[in-house]
Amino acid sequence: MTNKRNSPNLNRRSLLGAAIIGLAAAQFGGLSPAVAQGARQLPVVKPGAHTSFKPLKTVNAGVLNVAYAEDGPADGPVVLLLHGWPYDIYSYVDVAPLLASAGYRVIIPYLRGYGDTRFLSDATPRNGQPAALATDIIDLMNALKIEKAVVGGYDWGGRTADILAAIWPERVKALVAVSGYLIGSQEGNRMPLPPKAELEWWYQFYFTTERGRLGYDKYRHDFAKLIWKLASPKWNFDDATYDRSARAFENPDHVAITIHNYRWRLELAQGEPKFDELEKRLAQGPTISVPTITMEGDANGAPHPDPKAYARKFTGKYEHRLITGGIGHNLPQEAPRDFAQAIIDADAMAR
Repeated sequence: MTNKRNSPNLNRRSLLGAAIIGLAAAQFGGLSPAVAQGARQLPVVKPGAHTSFKPLKTVNAGVLNVAYAEDGPADGPVVLLLHGWPYDIYSYVDVAPLLASAGYRVIIPYLRGYGDTRFLSDATPRNGQPAALATDIIDLMNALKIEKAVVGGYDWGGRTADILAAIWPERVKALVAVSGYLIGSQEGNRMPLPPKAELEWWYQFYFTTERGRLGYDKYRHDFAKLIWKLASPKWNFDDATYDRSARAFENPDHVAITIHNYRWRLELAQGEPKFDELEKRLAQGPTISVPTITMEGDANGAPHPDPKAYARKFTGKYEHRLITGGIGHNLPQEAPRDFAQAIIDADAMAR
């Protein structure tokens, strides 16, 4: 059962026509051209055209009371969109109306530690490990009686979407994953990277210290804004755009979830035993068989894998799309039409 909660309250390009998709197919091999399947083409909409959602809803799901935005017809095919760190549901503020106008029921939850999502019990560990975040979304789908959905995400949301598709393929109709295959493990993270790559993860090492935890808590508004600028160096977002999302970081559990996530990756924080079996499966690097479109911005300043390195992890119908024009890490908000089109095309691949 859900109830409404008040909320404060495309794209610069229509790139990636059939020729570019064909080039991607030639580069990665065996990729299926979704556009050729007759998927609906969306109109061009300027990023930032929308600044609010309809009143948010909430539902008790697993260990959380989840706050989420919803748009589109209640009986439409479901699309679940998952945000990253340090971002929030406003990454999809322009994507949602595009998909709603195409007949989709769009659901965009605040992840644990963000916005109005709250833990139901003070005794629940403030756990940021990947298995916990993925289980939250399965719990949300169960609470909303959603059997299957097209799932899209980037950053933490992309990793969560990948996990859903790999472990619960019966619940994922199709997948859109920015930066591709992001499933990792503590064992995999033991391997040191070249110095330049380690430098890109500076904040991860900062968060391993008590100084880092205190610093993120004290300066979370400015810290997250710095990450936005570094991760999307060509995205000229204004203060109003940033501040709408920054309110989500005021969640009382935000710092704890963030710090635990990064410390867990380096085996400096324990996970919950109930997720041990799931983490073992993820550590094996499971393949993803559901129809998938992976995406990358040409100006992504955040650490991200080379598409060639993960293409073989997707064993079903698959495409990769490079979005050009100075698009950074927060691809759905910077290139909403491209992201929405990928959702529709991935859905068409599943038919």
